[in-house]
Amino acid sequence: MLKKPEYRETASASVPLEDENNPTFVKPIGSDNEKSPVAISKNKDIPRVQPQNISVFGSTLVFRGELSADEEILIQGKVEGTIAHHKKNLTVGKQGRVNALIHASSVTIEGRVDGDIHGDVFVRLTEGSEVNGNIFCPRIMMDDGARFNGTMYMGPRTSLSVAMHPTAV
Repeated sequence: MLKKPEYRETASASVPLEDENNPTFVKPIGSDNEKSPVAISKNKDIPRVQPQNISVFGSTLVFRGELSADEEILIQGKVEGTIAHHKKNLTVGKQGRVNALIHASSVTIEGRVDGDIHGDVFVRLTEGSEVNGNIFCPRIMMDDGARFNGTMYMGPRTSLSVAMHPTAV
């Protein structure tokens, strides 16, 4: 005859507190055999996950000019001009509309870009994205459903001075 396996229930759940640096967890009090009440205790040994240093341009934001930053950028709004973001990653979100020359370490396009894109590491066009302009990068990833109208130049780092010509935007 088969014997029913025995299971022990153990769990913890996080409970929000005012003090973000000291997470609180719910754990049972008493022995495993008895039904026990629940107590809340602080656990300072668990490390906090810090969010990435990222700037988000919301969907209602309109920016015209030269944009540069030393942090990751997510654009959900409208940007016109130049984006010089050489050391970090740039993402044009699904709601993002960019009419600019872009230069970043890596570029991910989910929305629409009109202008040239320079990616030092790679450029990725996701499903539903649209790019009208030239792409300069050593590596490109293009998902099914991405639209691209322009010329692609692949190879080692391409000269930015060629792309900075005013007619490129």
